[in-house]
Amino acid sequence: MALKSTIYKANLQVADIDHHYYADHPLMLARHPSETDERMMVRLAALALQAHQLQALCGGDGTLAFGAGLSDPDEPDVWLRDFTGQTRLWMEVGQPDDKPLLKACNRADAVVVYCFHHAAEVWWRDIQSKLQRAPKLSVWRFPSAATQSLAQLAQRNMQLQATIQEGVLMLGDGAQSVDIEPVRWK
Repeated sequence: MALKSTIYKANLQVADIDHHYYADHPLMLARHPSETDERMMVRLAALALQAHQLQALCGGDGTLAFGAGLSDPDEPDVWLRDFTGQTRLWMEVGQPDDKPLLKACNRADAVVVYCFHHAAEVWWRDIQSKLQRAPKLSVWRFPSAATQSLAQLAQRNMQLQATIQEGVLMLGDGAQSVDIEPVRWK
């Protein structure tokens, strides 16, 4: 008998001062049985960091949502689609293989990877040369200590505030907060 995903609900209030974007995002996250709280919260942080693209790329007329992620390798962890259904932004978290990333670059206007695991440097060293020919791709590194702290924010029902200022994401629930300063690798 296969295990089912666990559903998490989050009301994410985004205040992106860097991009002048302010909005509330009611979200549902399906956490695959093999997914950790840390990875799920990294998906949420990635969405918060890129939420301004809803206005920038789609003029506010699009859908920013979680993909099937681990359940379907042909879908991203997070995506932004415009009203025509075109994928404008494809986001992955973790350390994906090069072939699916290059394929995603053909299917979307832009692809963003947020890697976070302590082995991310090894992954990047091995894959970097294969991804240099992908101009639509950007790769960011989240510090491991920060993503491990993110896992402590995970609850079945979350009220979260995300503030982005000077490239730093401050994500909190009112009782605790985590600061994440992503480092751009590509």
